[in-house]
Amino acid sequence: MSSAQGISNGNVGDDQGVRDPTTGLVFFELSHEFGHYTPVLPGLKDIQIRRVATHAMHGVLTSHLVTVMHNGTHVNAPLHLAQRGLGVGEIPLDFFFTNGVVVRITKGEWQYIEPADLEAATPSIQKGDVVVINTGWHQGYSDSMEYFGHSPGLSAAAARWLIEREVKMVAIDTASIDHPLATSLAQRHRFIGPHVVELPRRYKKRTGHEVTEDFLDWMPAHRLLAEAGIPTIENVGGGVDGVTGRRCTFHAMPWYWPQGDACIVRFVAILDASGDYRIEKGN
Repeated sequence: MSSAQGISNGNVGDDQGVRDPTTGLVFFELSHEFGHYTPVLPGLKDIQIRRVATHAMHGVLTSHLVTVMHNGTHVNAPLHLAQRGLGVGEIPLDFFFTNGVVVRITKGEWQYIEPADLEAATPSIQKGDVVVINTGWHQGYSDSMEYFGHSPGLSAAAARWLIEREVKMVAIDTASIDHPLATSLAQRHRFIGPHVVELPRRYKKRTGHEVTEDFLDWMPAHRLLAEAGIPTIENVGGGVDGVTGRRCTFHAMPWYWPQGDACIVRFVAILDASGDYRIEKGN
């Protein structure tokens, strides 16, 4: 593959992608930008980045980072919610460089993604796919209660549907695979939550119901997928609209961290219009 100098210019998140002039491969950024002001999941500490060496003083730039790995575009390992599940560094490498599909399932505030939505999605979801779900919610990615607390999420039935199809990984353009009102954002689970105390109040004001009456299980989609050994990616963004409705090859390598519960990733979709691209044989 050509060096970075040989790759044509393209904006991060560009729906048209970035084309390599040598191979013809087109790369699409599916990540949100990461940095000082990355929106942080409510309940987690803010990301801390400081420079420990600068060009002016030391002739080199070095940064120190403190963060929970469940910020920005990140992969959740089965270990996150399944005791004795695989950590990020134990998941087979082929899970993170493989084929799949990006499907549009447009959903609004507090709606569920159901099996019927997945069944009707195009292109069709196949066994062994990485499944990227574009709800349209990535367009509102920000430090806001609406993005984190009002988004749609997978129902338990939808998670079971994906498990039955033996998909390899599930990604979504919201902050959580689960419906936010079924998480610690809106309800108490053991010793944590609710992290956004206004959410259950809003829900009761609009519906007359308590969150805990309508959302009986805590993070059911997360847990079902984790127990089935299926990793998940949250906060998909960038140029995901440019590959929606298409089959793609995906790349999203996490750190080699055997007991890691999650890891920030650079999530990329790759297209090859010619179908001629081959990687090196290793000779």
